[in-house]
Amino acid sequence: MLSTNGITLAYGQRVLFQDVSIKFLPGNCYGLIGANGTGKSTFVKILSGEIAPDFGDVIVTPGQRIAVLKQNQFEFDDVEVLKTVLMGNKPLYAIMQEKDALYAKEDFSDEDGMRASELETRFAELNGWDAESQAGEMLEALGVKAELHQSNMRDLEAGMKVRVLLAQALAGSPDILLLDEPTNNLDLPSIMWLEEFLCEFKNTVVVVSHDRHFLDKVCTHVADIDFSKITLYTGNYSFWYQASQLALKQKYDKNKKSEDKIKELKSFIERFSANASKSRQATSRKKMLSKLNIEEIKPTSRKYPHIVFTEEREAGKDLLQTTGLSGSLEGRLLFNHLDLTITKGEKVAFVGRDGAIATHLFQILVGEKPSTGGEMRWGVTTSRGYFPKDNAEYFKEKLTLINWLRQWAKNDAERDEEHVRGFLGRMLFSGEEATKLAPVLSGGEKVRCMLARMMMQRNNVLVLDEPTNHLDLESITALNEGLINYKGTVLFTSQDREFVNTVATRIIEITPKGILDKVMTYDDFLESPAVAAERAALY
Repeated sequence: MLSTNGITLAYGQRVLFQDVSIKFLPGNCYGLIGANGTGKSTFVKILSGEIAPDFGDVIVTPGQRIAVLKQNQFEFDDVEVLKTVLMGNKPLYAIMQEKDALYAKEDFSDEDGMRASELETRFAELNGWDAESQAGEMLEALGVKAELHQSNMRDLEAGMKVRVLLAQALAGSPDILLLDEPTNNLDLPSIMWLEEFLCEFKNTVVVVSHDRHFLDKVCTHVADIDFSKITLYTGNYSFWYQASQLALKQKYDKNKKSEDKIKELKSFIERFSANASKSRQATSRKKMLSKLNIEEIKPTSRKYPHIVFTEEREAGKDLLQTTGLSGSLEGRLLFNHLDLTITKGEKVAFVGRDGAIATHLFQILVGEKPSTGGEMRWGVTTSRGYFPKDNAEYFKEKLTLINWLRQWAKNDAERDEEHVRGFLGRMLFSGEEATKLAPVLSGGEKVRCMLARMMMQRNNVLVLDEPTNHLDLESITALNEGLINYKGTVLFTSQDREFVNTVATRIIEITPKGILDKVMTYDDFLESPAVAAERAALY
């Protein structure tokens, strides 16, 4: 068991944690959530012993092993990939090293023989004979091919290093597993493998992630950081979010009687309990939700952006047509003879293994780059709003956010400061926040500014290239709902599976051998055997 007793930590006047006492029990996976800056990663470092709190203790059951997903990609540069994974199981790796040193001795004594026998026994108890093969299988499952297993870590690109470090954390079935953003740099098959691994994992997991689908699939509990405290809730992220929003609504519903509120919450829990998850944890989660105390559900203090996209005018039926469209990047052909017809109101997700394809296609469609062949035609009534993956060019001038947003105003009325501040306020830039200078914004703040710009423009077509990058869970959730409610047409790409699944009405995958185009949800696209067979033939 992992627990904390009275953990307090402050940096100057800023208190991150105040008298936090919490227990993490075996067999559960805890999703650690909180708004940006509340200290999620810091708390994981406190649990691992990397950071010492000002007051309080971290208590680990004696003899239990903690494994942590390392963030330093250069720590093992001179170590072979397979050996890096084995090092994750420290007791086993220590035995392996001592064994190798003993057997390498020229003057091997009887005492050495006795020690070697002890080590061999302990080695077998720790499943040492299967450790290398299991490490290799884990690397393969995470997309690190066998030909890389004997390479040094320094020879791997950054994304592959992260996968090796994840395999290292998972090695040897640790008693307590601490994972900070484990899905970063993973492709979808690797994420799905990790989801299943954690659903089957019998010990304790504490995980930080911005991937809502991942949190929903693996988590049995949510540990919510709010008001410098951490509160545990039974259920996954979606349950916590919907319950906290319902509690917030009830808090301000002064006319509703107390018994009506309790009845509403009970009804919500029963509905969610019946449909909590498709994961293998669903049965136990349903039992836990049925025992949930109504009073445990509290409204959150978080502020969510208010994202609402509207159309200045409705587009006609014929929206976009491409005929034989081709695109190349630095001499590499990305797509060829692409024929597409997009109609009004569709929400089309472009998915696939190579994100450069969708990025380049979007740049051609909005006129930022030329095609290398073919034609495209937008309907005459369309107006396009574009969200690029790289927005650096938009934030070079030293403008306040008010003047920055004014650049896209269409008339004097839209340039009015109160009007501009209204859009900035929806994206949580109120008061003095609206006078920040554009170049000093964080990645997430720049994304929110770009979304404010798109809301103000009121286009009937939105082209969005990875809009969820750099956003926190609150902003992703608000953008997700904003696009679901948008009446216009959307062409987009995103690594957030929940976002794609709930927004898209059509899935397009451009492959080296052709196009896969299906009118269905993303979950259906991924789970359909027929689609899987078609995909396999196109790669």
